[in-house]
Amino acid sequence: MKNTTEVSEVRAAIDAFVAERLASKLDKLKPDEDEKRRKLEVAYEPKAWLADAARRVTQLQLATHIVKPIHPEARGTNIRVVAESPCAANIVGTHSLPADRLMDVVGNAAALDVYKFLSILLEGRSLLQRMLDRDLATVAALSDDPVEAEAFRAAFASIVECDSAPESHALAKQVYFPADGGYHLLAPLFPTTLVHHVQQTIREHRFGEAAKAARDARKEGRSWVHGYCEYPDLVIRKLGGSKPQNISQLNSERYGENWLLASKPPVWMHLEVKPPFRADSVFDRWFGRRRPVREAVARLREFLSSSDHNNQAIRNARARLVADICDEVQQYAASLQVLKPGWSADPDCRLHQAEQLWLDPLRTRIDEAFMKLRESVDWPDQVSSRFANWLNSSLETDGLSLDQYSAAHWADVLRKELKMFREVLDDER
Repeated sequence: MKNTTEVSEVRAAIDAFVAERLASKLDKLKPDEDEKRRKLEVAYEPKAWLADAARRVTQLQLATHIVKPIHPEARGTNIRVVAESPCAANIVGTHSLPADRLMDVVGNAAALDVYKFLSILLEGRSLLQRMLDRDLATVAALSDDPVEAEAFRAAFASIVECDSAPESHALAKQVYFPADGGYHLLAPLFPTTLVHHVQQTIREHRFGEAAKAARDARKEGRSWVHGYCEYPDLVIRKLGGSKPQNISQLNSERYGENWLLASKPPVWMHLEVKPPFRADSVFDRWFGRRRPVREAVARLREFLSSSDHNNQAIRNARARLVADICDEVQQYAASLQVLKPGWSADPDCRLHQAEQLWLDPLRTRIDEAFMKLRESVDWPDQVSSRFANWLNSSLETDGLSLDQYSAAHWADVLRKELKMFREVLDDER
């Protein structure tokens, strides 16, 4: 049974929408255009407008994949895909989007006001969703005549359907794809819903308040609770020219802009790596003086100096900063581990035995005694301890006081956060 109060609320929302449309039309008229004003007032009587909208809605279709971005004159089929079951986690597509994903609408741009009407939200549900759910109050609000009200509902609900058989077009792209000993002819469509979601995400990363605050903190040399994303070499592809609404509704909302991520191979820069000769440890001199390492240590030092609390967010941030330094260690170690086998046997190599066993693994191919030593000595534990000692001493430079942390407490924290580092070393044995 329909709720009369709810019927009144839905009808009031409909009347308000139609009145707003009428007002925008009347504002454009000149004072002496009385005849045009009278015709508009008649056309925008709520009942008359609903009847006209129910007729024009057939010119629109909801879709997730559309053909016009492929070519603006293409007339092929647009489709609406709703994933019924989860796909593989490592495959990104429209199915990866949240359940409340935006649908695009294609068709006659002059009828897009009908879609805006169907998008009216009432108590968290759009008019369209209410009509698809056959909500009694919504149907009753469309007309006092039950037959006419149901006819309106069915017409508006048809926007989600595609009655015609799938077809391509001479201006649409087609690809012959080898399969089953022959070929499938594929007609790629533009994933408009996915593209819109990605662009909204990138826009938030580039221009959102959180990103702006993080960038300002970096410029001012302050620590911040999170970083920010950069998207270098973005390309903007404009669709629809001066009339982006002719492509689709979502394309119009993006002002015709479609952002393309850079798709090019990386440029690998080889830097000459020298063996760490004439040093007792790689941490103090060779590793510790690298610019990325100094910057990472400085960030951790500043964070520890400015953090007076010890909540989950603080612990997570601290763990990430320590992990950054661990990553730098692993990268540096990897650059040494591919040097000519046996470099650690050079008389100029004064590294601690554990560091030799760690950084010159290929020496085991030419030195049996070194191989046996590497297998028997717990060098991962020794390397981890040496790294922890170096990190502690690096943090205590420049007058940093860690009085708020007892030595035992910080040592325990560091051991926990270096657990993964130790596990990686164990895997190298």
